[in-house]
Amino acid sequence: MPELPDIELYLHALRPRILNRPLERIRLASPFLVRSFDPPIDQVHGKTIVGLRRLGKRLVWAIEGDLFLVIHLMIAGRFKWAADTRAAEGAERILTKIPGKVGLAAFDFPNGSLVLTEAGSKRRASLYLVRGDAELASHDPGGLEVLSATAEQFGEALTRENHTLKRALTDPHLLSGVGNAYSDEILHAAKMSPMLLTSKLTPAQIAHLHEHSIAVLTKWRDELIAETGDKFPEKVTAFREGMAAHGRYGNPCPVCGTAIQRIQYAANEANYCPECQTGGKLLADRGLSRLLKSDWPKSIEELERFKETRKRS
Repeated sequence: MPELPDIELYLHALRPRILNRPLERIRLASPFLVRSFDPPIDQVHGKTIVGLRRLGKRLVWAIEGDLFLVIHLMIAGRFKWAADTRAAEGAERILTKIPGKVGLAAFDFPNGSLVLTEAGSKRRASLYLVRGDAELASHDPGGLEVLSATAEQFGEALTRENHTLKRALTDPHLLSGVGNAYSDEILHAAKMSPMLLTSKLTPAQIAHLHEHSIAVLTKWRDELIAETGDKFPEKVTAFREGMAAHGRYGNPCPVCGTAIQRIQYAANEANYCPECQTGGKLLADRGLSRLLKSDWPKSIEELERFKETRKRS
């Protein structure tokens, strides 16, 4: 799912292309995309985009007439920009086709079309049209904006409920815009266990985690924007070259060389370095530890011996 750095990357790419331009029309290919009915979606046709911003992991387009389009890409929603390539002034415009299997919609502007796609069979991406700030606020999960928060505000949000650090960092009602990928990177940078309970955090640990949260999110936001430049981002993914822990299961930690480990739960996973983050201790994967019970390895050394035994058997 696109997270804070990815959403900021999209906003960076969209501003010079659609801000202060009229949205000529929205062409819908999926009946499941639009989740609101009042005002009707065609009310934005011909109206100008007057603002672009992020609301958690959602993109918000402010439109003249006190209207707001709220787009939630969810896990697999992505944008593609197709510039208007008419060879001569006055030539007939050929609208970009919406891809058959993955296409959800196209937003047509005088200078091109923004196509929204979603990979996979499940249609989770959503589009809402709301009127006024009060209705827009109902789409805000309420999480704290980490980049503008003080350490004290960060700590209050983080410890409001007693969760593991991994869960607290990814809870949109506590913190805004941080998801599975960048929580792994933040915890690796801070050298903190994803399973540490927030109720056990000291003020020094909170300040340390706050500092690294800002550093990681800022680093990736700025690097992604610099890498893309004036182009439209072609590949927005949760797995990026240069990440230290996320998506690197089995690969060496870039700090100490220990193999990155993971624990899987529900539809998510936590990737971590046992040497840097848990004092050499392996965290128990819920499914495997239940299966292996007392045989579950407690350290990297035990894991290696366990692997060797499995190979010989």
